[in-house]
Amino acid sequence: MEPTALRLDDVALFVRVAELGSLSAAARERQLAVSQVTRALARLEGCCGLRLMHRSTHGLSLTDEGDTFLTHARQLLDTQAQLQAELTGKLGGPRGWVRVSVSPVLAEAVIAPSLAALHAAHPGLQLDICADDRIIDMARDGIDVALRTGSPASEALVARQIGTLGRGLYASPAYLARHGTPASVAALQDPAHRLIGNTASPVLNRWPLLDSGHPCEVLIRPHTRADNTAVVVALARHGAGIARITHLAARPWVVAGELVPVLHAQVPAEGVPMYAVMLKERHRLPKVRACIEHWAAWLQAAGAGPAGGVP
Repeated sequence: MEPTALRLDDVALFVRVAELGSLSAAARERQLAVSQVTRALARLEGCCGLRLMHRSTHGLSLTDEGDTFLTHARQLLDTQAQLQAELTGKLGGPRGWVRVSVSPVLAEAVIAPSLAALHAAHPGLQLDICADDRIIDMARDGIDVALRTGSPASEALVARQIGTLGRGLYASPAYLARHGTPASVAALQDPAHRLIGNTASPVLNRWPLLDSGHPCEVLIRPHTRADNTAVVVALARHGAGIARITHLAARPWVVAGELVPVLHAQVPAEGVPMYAVMLKERHRLPKVRACIEHWAAWLQAAGAGPAGGVP
């Protein structure tokens, strides 16, 4: 193979085809005709003198040589990105698009209120926000950084703790006026009360509380449930029931008088770590580092730094 014969655009396109598993998906993402993607792959295979992908009516799969090429292609593109970022960063600071994966509730509670300050500090940065509660494939979806609670298990990922999120029980004043305010943990099981569940993850329906000072866990039987944390907050605000919500997301609605803490003394003070998660090959990029440093500082100022959650 002659390295000078390789086109970096073709290499990048090959990586996205491999990650997406589809010529047409890569073509749509790049706004290209499928025939252009096919020609790019043909050029690469011509340079290598090897077949890199098996293409059939059942889909795409990498050959053994294609799998090896993918590993080196990612390293090549990473080196290019780091070089470009370092050179442009020295001239005008971090710049370029940063694709962020975050839950809808954290997009509202962290990303949105911190964005103006991020742009003021780094005007060359642009954010592409993917707000979804599902666990994404960071390589396939082209994610630069994901904000998550819970550390990742994959060795392909790097995680840095940037904050701590505490959760509590909240309901609207209208709901409490209709159904009363529960005075104990046991009262949550009263049929008169309506609890809001979350189907995004079963663990979110196990509420850790303190009963007579002793830790306990309440497995709720929801009256209403949703698969989106932002919708859970909206349901609580509009009187659908009692919900377990991060303090950071609830705080502006408490200030506005739309939510009220419930069983505050029975809620454990400790929170769960919040991490910025990155692919190993992207965590050194100046644009990614700039975002992470900004959010870590913003959470610290908001009282949700690594040492503890928002009271």
